[in-house]
Parts: sequence; structure tokens; C-alpha cells
Amino acid sequence: MKETSRNYSFNYFFEMILYLICGVSIVYFGLIGDYGRTLQAGLIIVVLILFRGLLTWTNSELPPALRFSVLIFITITMLLANLFKMYGVIPHLDKIEHLLSGVILFFVGQFILIKMAKRKGLGDLPSNIIIGFAFLFAVAMAGMWEIYEFMVDHLFGLNSQNGSLSDTMMDMICGTLSAAAAAFYLHNKARRKP
Repeated sequence: MKETSRNYSFNYFFEMILYLICGVSIVYFGLIGDYGRTLQAGLIIVVLILFRGLLTWTNSELPPALRFSVLIFITITMLLANLFKMYGVIPHLDKIEHLLSGVILFFVGQFILIKMAKRKGLGDLPSNIIIGFAFLFAVAMAGMWEIYEFMVDHLFGLNSQNGSLSDTMMDMICGTLSAAAAAFYLHNKARRKP
């Protein structure tokens, strides 16, 4: 219990650091007149608040490792990549993000299914059902993200997909491969149990 409490405290501390960095960024970028990055910092705060609000609204308590993974993903994708413009500095950062997202979404899908099963009083589901659902959830979310990027690019004249079908497909392949790796890992782990 002490270890779990320490993990929750660390996640809370890490989240507060993200709020602080974004708050300082809003002030700094606002003062130098970079209003696009000021807005990006504000959007990160909104995403953090929505994430916390969603957990509160659904009365869900994510495992500390999953919550930390989501916070790290927000840090990499929104803070480092977009706000501090690291796409040009870190090679293949976009592909790294999609690889991470596949694993995270796999475990989010697993969490959602287990929580729904408990709410409906279904008890323990077979591991192959959980793994299959989690994998398909991650793949579907990878596809939904690419649809979102496509719509935003066309509506606002952005270039998040680099105007390329190859970029879109590579992103979806990265998310699918990492979700498959997570599924393979859990499948082997479940098979080894007596």
C-alpha cells in the first residue's frame, strides 16, 4: 500500500509540474508575442483538466503506471513536440509517439473492458477476450486519431499528416505493431499462469 501511495503522490507531483511549466509558458510566450504557443500551452492545461475530470466523472482510478504513461505521453506529444518544437530536433519523434500510443491505448482498452465487466457483474472475463478487445480498441483509436488529423488539416489548413498517405499509414502501422506487441506479451504471460 505504501508503494501505491508513493506512486500516486509522484503522479500528482508530476502533473503539477506540467501545470507549472504550461503556466510559465503562457506568460513567457504571451510576453514575446508568440500567441500560437501561448494557446498551445493553454490547451495542454485544458487536456490535463479534462483527463482529471474524466477520471472523476467516471469514478475511475487508473493504475499508477497507466496514469504515469498517459502523463508522459502528454508531455512528449504536446509539451516537447508541439510547444517546444522538438519534431525537428528528435529524429522520428512522430513515430515514437505512435509506438507509445499503441501500448498505452492497449492498456486503456483493457482497463475499460475490465471496469465495464465489473459494473455489469460479469466477473472475470477470459484473458483472450480482454486481450482481443484491448488490441482492437488500440487499433481503432489509431485510426480515429488519423481521421481527426485529416479533418483538422483540411478544416484549418494545417499539415499534421505531411499531406501524405504514407505518413498516415506508417502512423497507424506503428500504433498497431506496438499494440500487437503488448497483446503478445500479455498472451504469453496469461499462458504461463497455472
